[in-house]
Amino acid sequence: MPDASPKPIVVAGPTASGKSALALALARRLGGVVINADSMQVYAELRVLTARPSADEEAAAPHRLYGVLSVRERCSAGRWRTMALAALAQAQREGRRPIFVGGTGLYLRALLEGIAEIPDIPEAARRDAEALHAAIGGSALRARLAQRDPETAARLADGDRQRLVRAFAVLEATGRPLAAYQAAQARDGGVVADVILLAPPRALLCERIDRRCAAMLAQGALDEVAVLAAMALDPGLPAMKAVGVPGLLRYLAGAIGADEALRLFQTATRQYAKRQDTWFRHQLKPDLRLEAQYSESLEAEIFRFISKER
Repeated sequence: MPDASPKPIVVAGPTASGKSALALALARRLGGVVINADSMQVYAELRVLTARPSADEEAAAPHRLYGVLSVRERCSAGRWRTMALAALAQAQREGRRPIFVGGTGLYLRALLEGIAEIPDIPEAARRDAEALHAAIGGSALRARLAQRDPETAARLADGDRQRLVRAFAVLEATGRPLAAYQAAQARDGGVVADVILLAPPRALLCERIDRRCAAMLAQGALDEVAVLAAMALDPGLPAMKAVGVPGLLRYLAGAIGADEALRLFQTATRQYAKRQDTWFRHQLKPDLRLEAQYSESLEAEIFRFISKER
């Protein structure tokens, strides 16, 4: 018998492209559940800084996986996927359309393609890899990685700190290269979904980012960063590396002024959006690509596509 469960939808795009507004419109129109696929919006303490849906927006349709973890925790693609599949199953049991929304490429890949089964890496191994990266830099760490895992090293750039550290930690902790796990271990299969990508023109996106960063500061983003500072967290935690946090911490410490803090926040966010755009162009195969920021004028085209694909 064919699966009669509502087919999932994925709404992807760079930051400030209107993903959340589109996901909410879809959820309200289709009786769906909005499921977060953003690596920072899982953290409870960072509502404003990560542009999480407001309380009113969350009340307008069911939302899942927003603010579900403490900033003291780490959320990997594998951990998020486990939570996401549970949210998907719950939505389908309830007869609701699952609508995943986010701009974290690794999370979307884990959802759509599955994920290689890699043993848990001890915290000590991760810390050692981070310390080595800090001591010798990305280029030298990549060279060391290439000696024992040339396939993974060939896929990574010198500046890709997070993945270089992860690959080296896996190698040191398990004695096996990351590429071996990815090749030898069977992937558990991906979720079949209708994928919509918002890809606004860069100039338009940058203007929106600059305005939104200023609005975030007015709405309390700095207060959230002050809470992080007061918690004396491990600087290596994901939340401490959220876009904007390093610069705002410098402002709170008195190292820079307010204007410079805003400029750094805007610059970091624009750079992040550019990295997202590059990932989407090379790694994601959308079923519907819209070269625009979301607006109600796009809804007719989007709902025609959804109706046809369902």
